[in-house]
Amino acid sequence: MTVEPLSHPVAEAIRSGELSEGRVKKKDDTILSVLKGMGFDAKEAKNVRHVYKGNMLIDDTRGIVHIGEVIELVMDGFEQVINGGPLAREPCMNVMVRLHDCKLHEDSIHRGPSQVYPAVREAIRDAMAAVGAVFLEPMQLLQFDAPAHLMGELSKLVANKRGQLLDMIQEGEFVTVKAKLPVAEMFGLTGELRGATGGRGSFFVVDQSFEPLPRELQEKVLRLIKQRKGMS
Repeated sequence: MTVEPLSHPVAEAIRSGELSEGRVKKKDDTILSVLKGMGFDAKEAKNVRHVYKGNMLIDDTRGIVHIGEVIELVMDGFEQVINGGPLAREPCMNVMVRLHDCKLHEDSIHRGPSQVYPAVREAIRDAMAAVGAVFLEPMQLLQFDAPAHLMGELSKLVANKRGQLLDMIQEGEFVTVKAKLPVAEMFGLTGELRGATGGRGSFFVVDQSFEPLPRELQEKVLRLIKQRKGMS
C-alpha cells in the first residue's frame, strides 16, 4: 500500500458531486470519463475501485490470483481506516490509497474478513504514518467591516486568534478586512469584536476549508483527543 494526497481538482470534483462517491463498477463509463477529464489515463481510471467520503482507493495489482474474491473486503478495510485513521482514529480526508501487491492464502478459509480486515487496515495506517499524517483543522474566511481608524484593532484581534490577514480595502471612512481564522479560536469573537470596535464592527463568513494544524499544536491535540476517547 502507498498513500498520497488527492489532487485539488479531484478533491473538488468529489466535493461538488461531479465525481460520484461509492464503489466503482468496471463498466461505469460516466465515472471513467470524469476521471479522464481530470488527467487520469485510461488504465489508471479503470483501476479506481472506491470513492468514499472524499477519499479514493486504486487497485494497481496485476495477476493476483483470487483478488476478485477479496476486493470487497479490501474496500471495507479502506472505509474502516478512512473513518478512523492513524492519529487517534480520527476521520481522514483527501487521501488516495493505492494497492500495489498482495499475497493471498491458497485456502479460501484463510481469505475471510478476520484475516483480510486487519491486514488491510494496518497496511493503510502504516502507509499514512510513513508519509507523515497530520491533523487538519477547520478554517473560516471572514470579512470584517469597520471604521478605517479601527484597522489596527482589527489586525490585533485577528493576530490574537491565530488568524491570517489576507486583504484590506479602505473606502472613505470604512475599511474591509478579509482574514482566515481557525474555527477553534472563534469562540467569543462577536463579543471581542464589539469590544475592540466599540460596537461599530461586524463580520460574516465568506468560505471555509481545512488546513494543517500548526506543528507545535499537533502533539497537544493528539493527547487531548486520546484523553477524550480514553485511548492509551
